[in-house]
Amino acid sequence: MRTRESLRKRFTRRRIPAVALVTYVIALLAWAAIIGRWFPMPESARGSQLSDPGAPETMALSNGPTGVALYLFMWGAMMIAMMYPSSVPLFRLYYGTLEETTKAGRWARVAAFMGTYALMWMLTGVIPLVVNVVVPIAAIAREHGTLLVGSALLLLAVYQLSPYKYRCLRYCRSPLGFLMGHHRPGIRGAVRMSWQFSVFCIGCCWALFAFVVVVGSMNIVWMALIAVVLSLERTVAWGERLAYAVGILAGAAGIALIVITIP
Repeated sequence: MRTRESLRKRFTRRRIPAVALVTYVIALLAWAAIIGRWFPMPESARGSQLSDPGAPETMALSNGPTGVALYLFMWGAMMIAMMYPSSVPLFRLYYGTLEETTKAGRWARVAAFMGTYALMWMLTGVIPLVVNVVVPIAAIAREHGTLLVGSALLLLAVYQLSPYKYRCLRYCRSPLGFLMGHHRPGIRGAVRMSWQFSVFCIGCCWALFAFVVVVGSMNIVWMALIAVVLSLERTVAWGERLAYAVGILAGAAGIALIVITIP
């Protein structure tokens, strides 16, 4: 009996807030959907390697509106899987600012906040599609894969070491000031606050996701590695130093890859 009581006390709502549980469950389902390939695919794309550079974007563009819709759905699931775990402090803090409303009202606002955050990240999937219309990544990767990755690493390095990266990162690391300064009442206020904050999150992480697109936007290994990096950047005390270190390493690796491609 004592053991059961101690376990109940250990796993109380105070120790594991409901907002955190919901967020982690949603992120876990998103990871399961991506790894298990739960998404319906057009017939022409079945059997293709979605982990190849440019493959998901080529599939989407070659299947018209249906392919684009499926791609954005997959991209949205990928964003939830990678961004939601590190956003738990943000969602918890927002929930904590809603003490003057009912429980149902608080959850409605949190749902609007989380949903808008996911929608904003899903819409960023339009950018890889537009880029692939101009620059076919799949074709370039087949002929100049090393040079393409090296260039992407240099782009990542430049942004990781830029002041704008750290301005956005500070908002992501300490969202309370933003929530208090931009607080708006009601569900419409939650939507507005969420999309405003999402701009900083996108500004913080876009270069990491640009690199993911180059190496394969549905490459599970790279997705996991980038998810760990951005989560540490946003949550641990040494996150800013890690971001700087990633920039240095990416720059060194990018230069090395470009040099070895020079005949």
